[in-house]
Amino acid sequence: METITGLHRNHFGQIISFVTSEGRVISYQKALMDAENGLISGVQTDVDLEGNMYLKPENTQNFDDFPNLF
Repeated sequence: METITGLHRNHFGQIISFVTSEGRVISYQKALMDAENGLISGVQTDVDLEGNMYLKPENTQNFDDFPNLF
């Protein structure tokens, strides 16, 4: 099963896409869908106070420890 190995951030520091263990670069929205469908391990989906779905890693608080790949 694929995992998240890195990410891309915009100039505001927001995550815009992820890099997977298979070398795919997928949008945040695609990563949400893949995580919901059980295609990516090590992350889970959650809903914020405003009702927006987001991704969070299972073993850490946030994605700050993931490398920002270009």
